[in-house]
Amino acid sequence: MDFGFTQDDEDFRAEARAWLAVHAEGVRDRRSWERTLGAAGWIGIGWGADGYGNRTATLTQQVAWAEEYARSAAPPRSDHIGENLLAPTLIAHGTEEQKSRFLPPVAAGEELWCQGYSEPGAGSDLAGVRTAAVRETDGRTYRVTGQKIWTSLAHEADWCFVLARTEPGSRRHHGLSFLLVPMDQPGRIEVRPIRQLTGTSDFNEVFFDGAHAEHVVGGEGNGWRVAMSLLGFERGVSTLAQQIGFAEELDRVVRAAVESGAVGDAVVRERLVRQWAELRTMRWNALRTLGGSGDAGAPSVAKLLWAGWHQRLGELAVLVRGAAASVGPADWSVPSPYELDAAQHLFLFSRADTIYGGSDQIQRTIIAERVLGLPREPKGAA
Repeated sequence: MDFGFTQDDEDFRAEARAWLAVHAEGVRDRRSWERTLGAAGWIGIGWGADGYGNRTATLTQQVAWAEEYARSAAPPRSDHIGENLLAPTLIAHGTEEQKSRFLPPVAAGEELWCQGYSEPGAGSDLAGVRTAAVRETDGRTYRVTGQKIWTSLAHEADWCFVLARTEPGSRRHHGLSFLLVPMDQPGRIEVRPIRQLTGTSDFNEVFFDGAHAEHVVGGEGNGWRVAMSLLGFERGVSTLAQQIGFAEELDRVVRAAVESGAVGDAVVRERLVRQWAELRTMRWNALRTLGGSGDAGAPSVAKLLWAGWHQRLGELAVLVRGAAASVGPADWSVPSPYELDAAQHLFLFSRADTIYGGSDQIQRTIIAERVLGLPREPKGAA
């Protein structure tokens, strides 16, 4: 494999690094940070020359930006979902009116999005959604009723793209539509934070009680096709950037093993070396599939690789510290029942890695059916 960066790429990287060094330090308000990124043209650099307010960048330049962002002191992005999931979906399936309405605010960091896919009883089994959308008598508005769960950053979002059933009596992937729903609808939309093991509440339950929606992407009844297209966008560049963070976490675990003396254990050393080797393998696999390999199983393979790897790293992070890993960095108090250090947070949060974004079982089913051509898994009645 011959993958390298040109001088233009390195100049682009240097520009990104210099800009981040000036603007990213000490950022606290993530919403205003999105506007700062948008004003400088750093949002949507992979959308192409479409006139929606973003600068353009080659695929390798997108990798350079993502890697520099991961290495910087910048906070986690608040609108990854709008920039990397909704926008490519609109570019592929939206009308010109929808693109001109929704893409510029995303590029400017002005409107934040969340994803309304999973439901109680229909998490990884997306075709089992029961949220319903009924067309109003005006012929253009839908009334959405139902519940979504594990909705990341719904408490901050301005809009939600919702997979809903628009054909009464339809089953599985038939009769679904991809709707764009404004979140500011008091009395019609309720967001309830879900407290996680880490003590934070990034996920939410969202209840729709007759919420209004006017925009359908890809046409009524074509929601499954649009939804599957969207799930294919989260690969390649974002995976490579994710691995920069993984490498930094691995470095911290190795340092902790040396400091605690756990590195003297041959089993621990073997596990640390295996984590390093597997991370290198994941990087080369991501480079191999960069820009799309045409392999239907590539996204599922990548998800299986990084989810299990990261979960094992979380286990190692507490293992190498021994008994000290059970003690928090601050005393207990009523307003703050427990504080976590980085290793403890890694261990607890990574428990979800093999579930969210499509569980390991779902990924293996996809590979079995779509790549290996094995008989389809029997489905119960919907």
